[in-house]
Amino acid sequence: MAGWNADTAAGPLGAGTVTLVEGSNFCISQPNGDIQPEQPHGVFFQDTRIVSRWNLTINGQPVEPLVADMTEPYRAVFAGRVPRLDGYADSPLLVERQRDVGAGIQELVTIRNYSLKPSECVIRLSVEADFADLFEVKEARIQRQWHETRQPDGDSLIIRAVWQDVYKGVVISAEGAQVTADALTYDVVIPAKGHWSTRFSVVPSADGQRPAGPFIHPVPGEVSQRDVRQREWVAKIPVVRMGNRSIERTLRRSYDDLGALRIEDPEHPERVVVAAGAPWFMTLFGRDSLWASEMALPVDPSLALGTLQTLAERQGKVVDPMSEEEPGKILHEVRLGVSGGLSLGGKSTYYGSVDATPLFINVLGAVSRWGFANETIAALLPHADRALTWIRDYGDKDGDGFVEYQRLNDQGLLNQGWKDSWDGITYADGRLPEAPIALCEVQAYVYSAYMSRAWMAYDAGDRDLAADLAERAARLKQRFNEQFWLPDKGYYALALDKDKRPVDACASNMGQCLWYGIVDDDKVPMVVERLMSPEMFSGWGVRTLASDMGAYNPASYHNGSIWPHDNAVIVAGLMRYGFVREAQRIATALLEAADYSDGRLPELFCGFDRGQFRQPVPYPTACSPQAWASTTPIFLMTSLMRYDAYVSLGGLWLDPVLPESFGDLHISNAPTGAGPVTINASGRDASVDGLPEGMVLHRGARPWMTELMEQAYLGPET
Repeated sequence: MAGWNADTAAGPLGAGTVTLVEGSNFCISQPNGDIQPEQPHGVFFQDTRIVSRWNLTINGQPVEPLVADMTEPYRAVFAGRVPRLDGYADSPLLVERQRDVGAGIQELVTIRNYSLKPSECVIRLSVEADFADLFEVKEARIQRQWHETRQPDGDSLIIRAVWQDVYKGVVISAEGAQVTADALTYDVVIPAKGHWSTRFSVVPSADGQRPAGPFIHPVPGEVSQRDVRQREWVAKIPVVRMGNRSIERTLRRSYDDLGALRIEDPEHPERVVVAAGAPWFMTLFGRDSLWASEMALPVDPSLALGTLQTLAERQGKVVDPMSEEEPGKILHEVRLGVSGGLSLGGKSTYYGSVDATPLFINVLGAVSRWGFANETIAALLPHADRALTWIRDYGDKDGDGFVEYQRLNDQGLLNQGWKDSWDGITYADGRLPEAPIALCEVQAYVYSAYMSRAWMAYDAGDRDLAADLAERAARLKQRFNEQFWLPDKGYYALALDKDKRPVDACASNMGQCLWYGIVDDDKVPMVVERLMSPEMFSGWGVRTLASDMGAYNPASYHNGSIWPHDNAVIVAGLMRYGFVREAQRIATALLEAADYSDGRLPELFCGFDRGQFRQPVPYPTACSPQAWASTTPIFLMTSLMRYDAYVSLGGLWLDPVLPESFGDLHISNAPTGAGPVTINASGRDASVDGLPEGMVLHRGARPWMTELMEQAYLGPET
């Protein structure tokens, strides 16, 4: 996930926190709906906190929470009651707050009086806006002090602020409210057995003066634009029914969260990409967005295409040590409203990722199979070739054939793979290696990038380029198995350090190497044995670090925790090499874990053994929803179904090995790149209805790029 260094870890959100997401906008609040400035709460627009306090009181009393129900990823209903002042336990005044998030928020407040007598109420909403950067809030180190003015204007409160030459503002409105510089207030009498309602809205202003746009709420009988967008998404994607209702719920929750995490490229609104995750990473990330969109190919292939196109336009062009931009490099993250001093590398776009660039090529290879127009794929090939040039000239600076990383400035990430916390890469004894560091899984990504681009070249008739890249891949695989393999331990080194010595920790990273095919066949059983050992497999999933390692901590970010997406990639690797039982065991454990969080897998959870606690232990600052965690259930099912498409080869592959506990599976409106189909599967049986003309159903796994290249070069010259 998005990384941080030793002094920049996110603080906990607090128990019962409610997070709502719509596009790149989000809101974090307490269980009663209030927002407190001393907590990492707020309403966020373009990476800026436009509301830092939102406190509703009735007769001077805060609302006591009863329940918060998220009916959509962008909507929640909070129910609470008004504490009595006369000492009685039960209150006759119940409060409902329906909140929608978009470019701001809209909140419908309803107070119901269940008493036999009228009730006099003073309803007061206290609002503050500190316009803090997202990083300031996340890291609890708010630095800038804005010069603020608060101006009542009819039934609205306008808050404007300036810092240096930056102007921001927000407008809070409520029809009929008494507005002062401090709050919006109503004095009302709620009749016996009656109710009273009002609607509050918050809209950011574009430059501190003009509203960015109204927060539109529908008239009775109409639906909001957010609901329209969600319904369009639901109509587009597959519909899943399963005999196991818990897994069905988890898959549907994944679809909903993936829909909420979609954001538009501001320069190309027709392109939709996947944001990394809520609350702190509601923006485009290279690694995260690529991973999530590839895992979601069987749901909506256009997400991966949009992600590739958006990243391609922002591909590195120059050498910039501050942002770590280099020609051909794919970015790590983009921030919209964050001040330079707080963002990674000190700039709005940061390139400190060692793996996003090879992953870009891999995802392009995957997308090329899903039926997009030849010219669409061809337009991205020059970007893939620039990415290959980066791998050669910048990723492998010392020319040893391995891609390494070392940050170029002290504001950048210390570690630049997916385990990008400051202590995420360690030796077996817990010591930290010195950079440059060559991660094992990054070499697997590069190997796959060579093979993916080789096949695309061969498919386009460029046999010379295909042969050259295939040869590069073969050399890399040989060197990798020679230098990363630890024969005395029976597993692969996590990395090589600056002196090319193995970083000998037993970590989950080697499990990702399985999926990409860089692991020698004779070593696969030993890798699988280590992954499924009690030190690695907790009963809920494979730990990021084995429990017998020096840095192991089950409640750490990367040193013993369990990441669903990491496990999903391991499952795919196990399936590639035919370890079906082990793949089923991990997939079942993860889907059972989702039951304990209402069907939603978080970014990560703690790595305690399943025998120690009866349910997965949450990690305090895990993002939820988070893109690659949301797509994990989809990818698990895809792997166990051995489901894939290759439109130019005229094939749809399906050969399920679903555990008996999953029950029957029915998927309608499933995309193939050539048209939707209906899939029925149970155990090892499957059928497909509605195959488009020219498409053939194959039983078995789709041929890997390595297999396709071998077949191509063993066949006759053409």
